[in-house]
Formats: sequence, structure tokens, C-alpha cells
Amino acid sequence: MRNYFAAALAAASLIGMTGCGGGYGGPSPGSVNGQTNAPAGAVVIDILGENGAQSFSPNPASIPAGQMVAWHNRDSITHHVFLNDGAVDTGDIGAGKFSAAMVLTNPGPYHCTIHPTMVGTAVRGQ
Repeated sequence: MRNYFAAALAAASLIGMTGCGGGYGGPSPGSVNGQTNAPAGAVVIDILGENGAQSFSPNPASIPAGQMVAWHNRDSITHHVFLNDGAVDTGDIGAGKFSAAMVLTNPGPYHCTIHPTMVGTAVRGQ
């Protein structure tokens, strides 16, 4: 009985140390975030992983002035979209998730910070 109690106490302590990881304050640095549905009214750019070739579609993407845009990660691994001029940083987008919707004031080239050879372009559309 004494050994059972000691084992239960040790297990409870271990769970407490590895559980929530601190107070509630939103995603922790490096965490994967994203929405499960397309943001309303946003142009969606897909992040693809077809036969090992990572890409964006459409590419180039035509984005009308003032239009919201979001990236949808259709790949099985995490991606992180960054506009080359630094104006947009989606943060990590988990598999199957959408980035938050945002307006691209100056569309242009972008890339995945995790996979730097994975590049795309947004252009001003009608």
C-alpha cells in the first residue's frame, strides 16, 4: 500500500510539471496556430505538398486592393509564410489550418521561412 501511494504521488507530480506549462496567455512562442475554416471573404492561397514538391497555389496570386488574403496549409507539415519585405508574417500554420486573414498593402514575393526554396508571389489584381 505504501509503495502504491508513493508511485501515485510521483505520477501526480510528473503530470503537474509537464501539464499546462504555465498560465493562460495565448499561444506560446513557436507554437503552431491557425484557424480550421477559411476566413470570411478572404482570397485563399493554398500551401501544397504534392509528391514532395512544396508549392503555393495559385502562384502568382491575384489580390485586389483592400482584399483580405489567407493561406491554407493543405500539406501534412507545418509552414510559415513571410512576405519578403517583412510586411506579413503568418506565424506557423499547422497541417490543415488557415492563417489569419490579412490585407496585403504591398503585394509581392513571399516564402516559407521553414522551407526557404518554397516561394510565391502575390500581385495586385482587379
